[in-house]
Amino acid sequence: MHEATLKRIETVAAPVSQSGGDSKTEIIAIYGKGGIGKSFTLANVSYMLAQQGKRVLLIGCDPKSDTTSLLFGGKACPTIIETSAARKQAGEPVAIGDVCFKRDGVFAMELGGPEVGRGCGGRGIIHGFELLEKLGFHEWGFDYVLLDFLGDVVCGGFGLPIARDLCQKVVVVGSNDLQSLYVANNVCSAVRYFRSLGGNVGVAGLVVNKDDGSGEAANFAARVGIPVLASIPADDDIRRKSASYEIVGRPDGRWGPLFAGLAERLVGAPPQLPEPLSGDGLLDLFDGDTVGRNVTLDPATAEDMRGGRITERPSLEVVYETARS
Repeated sequence: MHEATLKRIETVAAPVSQSGGDSKTEIIAIYGKGGIGKSFTLANVSYMLAQQGKRVLLIGCDPKSDTTSLLFGGKACPTIIETSAARKQAGEPVAIGDVCFKRDGVFAMELGGPEVGRGCGGRGIIHGFELLEKLGFHEWGFDYVLLDFLGDVVCGGFGLPIARDLCQKVVVVGSNDLQSLYVANNVCSAVRYFRSLGGNVGVAGLVVNKDDGSGEAANFAARVGIPVLASIPADDDIRRKSASYEIVGRPDGRWGPLFAGLAERLVGAPPQLPEPLSGDGLLDLFDGDTVGRNVTLDPATAEDMRGGRITERPSLEVVYETARS
């Protein structure tokens, strides 16, 4: 690899160029641990962007198909994969109106995925994007396209935006817990890996959800070299409203300024090249008693595995004498 390229890759938190050529649409992929609040964050920030006059498309890329549930008040949105299968069986093409729906200026759709044990979720993502391209994805006139991806599933389909430069930047959603930051760190590692192969995607920053003020997530962001775009507090009002599928990111609401600020930083933050932490570095973000850092690994023995003493048995190996010359 060229020396200048290596030097750029090794630069911690260096801004990276945005992909997409002359396209005016900014595509942002949001990653995070399952259940960490990606869908909540995206529904509210996309709603806020639409209220600010932006054309926004929200695409759920999670087999659970729950990205748009908050936006549509808990109503299930027909998925691209199930609709495609039904239309194919009937010998009919899929139309935009079959899979894309809107509310208060936000356009949204779900890729969907197979039922448990009936297929690969990552492969479903790839199939979904292939269908989007047939529907004219690259010709649509949106200001922002927001993609909701699982971060704790490592098969290829879920890494599609990073691996194939389908987005300009990535945002990670995490909290002050080890598992969500482990996932965020893995996403940073993926970005850095594909940058080393000539990719263009970077990490715009971290959204801290259910922030209890303990600071581990903010410390993580500082250590890997990405900004904190917003800290959404662990507030009972937010919990109750999101549980009842209510948008809290309204311009005239209590949480309007929070999501207006997040929307501004989300679209304005440049993609960065992060420096992911090692396993020990990730553990160092937390108190030793919390993560079991003081535990000593005690190697097991053959006696342990058999629950007692080992009885030596003669070898059954047949040894042949070497033929004499």
